[in-house]
Amino acid sequence: MKDIGDVAPDFALQDQAGELVEMSNLLADGPLILYFYPIDFSPICTAQACAMRDRFDSATAGGIRIIGISAQSVSSHRRFADAHNIPFPLLADPKRTVIRAYGMEGFFGVGTRRATFLIGQNEVIENRVVSDLFLGAHTDFVNEIVRAQ
Repeated sequence: MKDIGDVAPDFALQDQAGELVEMSNLLADGPLILYFYPIDFSPICTAQACAMRDRFDSATAGGIRIIGISAQSVSSHRRFADAHNIPFPLLADPKRTVIRAYGMEGFFGVGTRRATFLIGQNEVIENRVVSDLFLGAHTDFVNEIVRAQ
């Protein structure tokens, strides 16, 4: 699993609109909150996406981008984003290449772990939180990042 101080693996994945999103382009305007989640529409993942949505305006006002990644398809992400008014890109990684690059594969290689990374414009991981089942650590982490900006 990637840790604080590691170079964040670059990526280029499709978002819920089918547009290609590249990490290097995202970092041109400021730091990035990148979060990995297991699956669209599960109760915990829905709560997490909605918590990120609710912090989106504050984050973007501070120059921070938010991106979510899971292994579901573009069409699944589209339905999920539409159902919950998600204003930020949800990236589809069905081949799990980015999930593996960040070490976010679930236990015994099954599923995707829940983690949130803060990536600086220099492409270095500045901070992270990993909590597979509890959202409090993730929302506190994002709140702290937004306050610091």
